[in-house]
Amino acid sequence: MSAIALTIAGSDSGGGAGIQADLKTFSALGVYGASVITAVTAQNTHGVAAVEDLSPAIVAAQIDAVLSDLTVGAIKIGMVSRTKTIRAIARRLRAHGRRAVLDPVMVATAGDRLLAEDALAALREELMPLADLATPNLTEAAILADAPPAADEAAMITQAQAIRRFGARAVLVKGGHGQGPMSVDILVGDAPPRRFAAPRLDVTNDHGTGCTLAAAITAEIAKGAALEDAVASAKRYLHAALAAGADLGVGSGRGPVHHFHAWWPAADPAAQPDRRPA
Repeated sequence: MSAIALTIAGSDSGGGAGIQADLKTFSALGVYGASVITAVTAQNTHGVAAVEDLSPAIVAAQIDAVLSDLTVGAIKIGMVSRTKTIRAIARRLRAHGRRAVLDPVMVATAGDRLLAEDALAALREELMPLADLATPNLTEAAILADAPPAADEAAMITQAQAIRRFGARAVLVKGGHGQGPMSVDILVGDAPPRRFAAPRLDVTNDHGTGCTLAAAITAEIAKGAALEDAVASAKRYLHAALAAGADLGVGSGRGPVHHFHAWWPAADPAAQPDRRPA
């Protein structure tokens, strides 16, 4: 039977983040992807021009349709901008006895705010208790923990511990927006904190990085990986996708990562090895 993952998130018309990034990531990692769309955005590599939320009723109906039929191994929650929608998702997940990887999307890469001010409390109170893992970046972790952005790894751990008090079983604070030669993410759960590091890349094709990492973790969990192994594998996947993103040449702003870097050849196909499975 195929491994199946479900993403609950917004649509990105530019294809680099949200539902589109999640489904690309699931596919690249050998997982069948199902989706629940929470909102439609008009956006590209320069930013978000408009957002239209779907009704909580249709969001709930999508969740029921998928979970009543498909054997979903893992669920990811991404952009959910309104309190009523957050509550609808929480109700349906509780009804189905399911938990999720929660990527608390608050601000787009280009700086556009994607979470309504009054929805923060609902995210903390309704979705965090249903999270097997929350994956905030430095800005999101600071907002959730009601603290200044972490300036070092000790502060990242402290903020992760504060976020866990809202009910998440584990928290991965992502350091991709930090400084220094290494991009460090820190996982805080019941075990001692674990550090995941990769060389920081000087790239502009970083649209959808948060969505992609959380989706990759979700895909690995759907395939049966333990949480720490899933995070390590997802970190490697994202690093390679970032490194290859410049080959895409998509858009004139902050382009997307290359989700299918292991499948699509670079500019000169004749110079590339055949990386398809035999």
